[in-house]
Amino acid sequence: MANLIKTLLLIMVLLLAGCQQEKDDLAAYVADVKAKESSDIEPIPVMKTYEKYSYSSAELRDPFVPTVVEVPIKEEKKIVDNGISPQEHRLKEALESYPLGDLQFVGTLEQESIWALIRASDGVISRVQVGNYLGENHGKILAISETELTLKEIVPNIDGGYIERDALLSVVDVN
Repeated sequence: MANLIKTLLLIMVLLLAGCQQEKDDLAAYVADVKAKESSDIEPIPVMKTYEKYSYSSAELRDPFVPTVVEVPIKEEKKIVDNGISPQEHRLKEALESYPLGDLQFVGTLEQESIWALIRASDGVISRVQVGNYLGENHGKILAISETELTLKEIVPNIDGGYIERDALLSVVDVN
């Protein structure tokens, strides 16, 4: 065992001595690089001194604001009274507080006359008949059949007056 250790130490010493001899070419390369001329870096340019500028036109008119404001002349629109207007003093019915799109026609009921069953968006089912009102646009019920409910709504037009418009509610499948 001792012979093995001695042999290993001898091999390591020889390897280290061999590495020392191979450093000569590395030393020559480093000397060659150092001998070459190095390029000089340009010096930082000299900064000009700051000169304070006094803005003297601050009191003048802003060039980005128009000096003359043109006000368009409004033509007064004449409201043509065609005789159509909602009955403002009439007592509102319960289903007039819902938009027509939130109401569903779910069926009919016959008790002395025909009644329509209307479901509101909150799930409450109400019964109405011809002559009752529903929807936010003063919709008066004109006719009730097994499949649809016919309304006449009074809606505002662009001229400030009112016009009548027909509307239908078709029966929906409750399943």
